[in-house]
Order: sequence, then C-alpha cells, then structure tokens
Amino acid sequence: MSQLFTPITLGNLTLPNRIIIAPMCQYSAEDGRATEWHMMHLGNLSHSGAGLLIIEATAVVPEGRISPRDLGLWDDDTERSLIPIIRGIRKYSTIPLGIQLAHAGRKASTDVPWSGRAWLAPELGGWPTVAPSPLPYHPDDAAPVALSHSQIKDLIDAFAASARRADRLGFDLIELHAAHGYLLHQFLSPLTNQRDDEYGGSLQNRMRFLREVYTAVREVFPRHKAIGVRISATDGVEGGWDLAQSLELAHLLRQLDCDFIHVSSGGLSPRQQLTVYPNYQVPYAREIRRQTGITTIAVGLITEPEQAEAIVATGDADAVALARAILFDPRWPWHAAARLNAEVSVPPQFWRSEPRYAHGIFQKN
Repeated sequence: MSQLFTPITLGNLTLPNRIIIAPMCQYSAEDGRATEWHMMHLGNLSHSGAGLLIIEATAVVPEGRISPRDLGLWDDDTERSLIPIIRGIRKYSTIPLGIQLAHAGRKASTDVPWSGRAWLAPELGGWPTVAPSPLPYHPDDAAPVALSHSQIKDLIDAFAASARRADRLGFDLIELHAAHGYLLHQFLSPLTNQRDDEYGGSLQNRMRFLREVYTAVREVFPRHKAIGVRISATDGVEGGWDLAQSLELAHLLRQLDCDFIHVSSGGLSPRQQLTVYPNYQVPYAREIRRQTGITTIAVGLITEPEQAEAIVATGDADAVALARAILFDPRWPWHAAARLNAEVSVPPQFWRSEPRYAHGIFQKN
C-alpha cells in the first residue's frame, strides 16, 4: 500500500492523504482583495486530489504585503472577497482548506516578480517597511523602521484578528509564515534581529514574537482546527539561523501543542549559500522529526511520485508539500496515484477521464 496516500492527522484535522499544496503567491489581488484569478486558480487546484490546499501568503495588515498585489485578510472587504471562492470550492470539492497568515517585514513593498521584484518607493506605489531592526534586505533599499513595543503588540493582535476572519470563512487550518526572510523569520535570526530588549539577543528572546503570535492565534482559532508554522531551517549564512536553533524552536512549538511544522530554508539574506538539488531540504525535516517528534511537512524540489513516496515511507517526514511542481501539473496527485497503484478522490464530472492503464485510481464516493 502506498504510504503517500494514507490519511494523516494534523491536530484534530484528518487529511485523506499526505500530499500538501504549499502556499504559492499569485500577485493577483486588488488592494488585498481576492479576484477572479483566485477563483480560477484555487478552483483548479481544489480538484487535484491533494490532501490539503493552503492558500498563498496572506497579509494581516496592508503594510505586511510583499507587493501591492498580495492577498490580504485585514478588514471586511478582504474577508468578503474570499467568500465566493471558498463557497465554490466547498460546493464542488471535499479538499480541506488552509491559509497562510504572513507579514513581509523588511521584504515588503516590492514589485511583482515578473516586473523585477525591486523595492518600491512610496511615490511608486510602495510604503515604508518595518522590521525587528533597521537593517534593509538590499543595501539599496530604504532601511525599515524598527518596531516599537506597541507596534509589536498591534501586530500580534492583527494576526489574531486575521485568524478570526479565517475561522469565519471556514478555513480548516492556519499556517503561520515564519520562513523565507519575512517578519517572523526576521525576529528569529540574529542576522536581522539586533534588538537589545526582550525580543532580541538570546534565542529565547528571538523566539518570543513568534511564540506570542502563535499563542494569540491559537486562543481564537477553534481547537478542532489545525495551526502550524512554516520555518526556514537555516539561513544558509554563517552566524545566522541554523538547524540547531530550528530544533530548539521545534521543541518550543511542540510544547505549545503546535500541530505541524513545515520545513523550508533560506530567504533571509541575499548572501545565502544553499545548494539546490532534489530533496535538498528533506534532511532538515528528517532531523526535526527525529529529535522532537513534531509532525513535519517536507518540501524542496520534490517532483516525482516515487520520490515523495520514499520520503514518507522511510519516515523522513510525515507529509510532502508541492509548489512549483503542482503549478506545472495541477493533476500531479492523479498521476501519482496511477504510478503508485493508489486511489484519489475525484469529482464525478472527471470520472470518464480515467485512463485504461490506471483503471481503479478514482474513488467514486
């Protein structure tokens, strides 16, 4: 039996299989509001047969967007824009839905990727950025403003407010984005956090902001729903965040009853030195799972069904997440089921497409 297609439980949420669609920014929102693009994109992925669909990094405040085209969930308008999309998915798909809540920190106010991703000055549609310390991502960027204690408290409240909205919308899961050099990650890393107060210095202090955000979100998000954290296991820069600190964070998150940890790497500094190859981030997930016992999701150039099967079957991770691979092939789980002699849930409108060589892979509930 394929282990990739066995159920998995994240907290009190049970997924039908261990294929996760990772959050992937679409840069197609309007003033934070979801658009018809999201209806098409997410509707397509909802029929992929994956065990979970996590919606892209969603800013908890306007200033937390990576670009002016980022999705948000900070007011009634941004919440309302997601209602028809989620309603449509729920009507025609049984896939569990998650949302990634985020703040870009010093990496905010940039252009969309296909226009170069350069930092945008306010006169070009950007805005002043904030961070733990006044250190820009690129030397040519304007320095971010170091967050005050009252601003930190306001952001913790903003994450909690967005979590309440996510619950009202019917999301089953929240993932907090503490990876890829964004704000929560910036507080964790000694390269970007040079504060001398209770939010900086020691590892325990640098983890404080994430711990307080997690606790605030857990207090308002129902217990039958799951909350996890995405991390970069290493900055790939000497003297930065690394696996040893990630293990300490994973121990802390498990003590807080965090339901899963989604393990990535890099993104904090343009000086990073990370070699990219198939499964290149899986060893981090394996070590975190082995040493802490927390449920782990592995990611990183996982493109082949047999590759994903091996990761789960050998215990390197509890589940795998696909990003670019499932953008390229939105029916990846169908094809994986065919190659691994497994079954996948497919709406009846698609049953006639089942090829003869893969007869029996479609679950006809």
